[in-house]
Amino acid sequence: MRAILTVVLAGFLPFAALAADGSAPDWIQPGYDVELEDFQWKQRPVVVFADSPDDPRFHEQMERLMQGAEVLKTRDVVVLVDTDPAAKSALRKKLRPRGFMLVLVGKDGGVKLRKPHPWTARELSRSIDKFPERLREVEERRGG
Repeated sequence: MRAILTVVLAGFLPFAALAADGSAPDWIQPGYDVELEDFQWKQRPVVVFADSPDDPRFHEQMERLMQGAEVLKTRDVVVLVDTDPAAKSALRKKLRPRGFMLVLVGKDGGVKLRKPHPWTARELSRSIDKFPERLREVEERRGG
């Protein structure tokens, strides 16, 4: 599945966004073989579901996330992608998407946001910045 994701992403990501070997950035991962618990208290998963890698909403969402890559990385975001309903991944079983869906999961493992349409990195970062754990992170980085 990683190879398929790389080919799909390489088709629309700016060349500068790809790793030196032409693969997807490390903060974008296939979501087929992962559990949300693997990210708890470490990263904030943003799960992007689509019924096909050809879904225009999927492409739009990935472009929007790439445009805000730095903003999302500073908020410990990892993007998990699942465009194959037939794979019946653990993420699909847990989050039960219907067609395209964007799901934001907090570091505590709770679902914070579900959207049936693409969101910008700015919209995501504004939501994240309201989380109590994000407010604590900012205070800790300031030394307070």
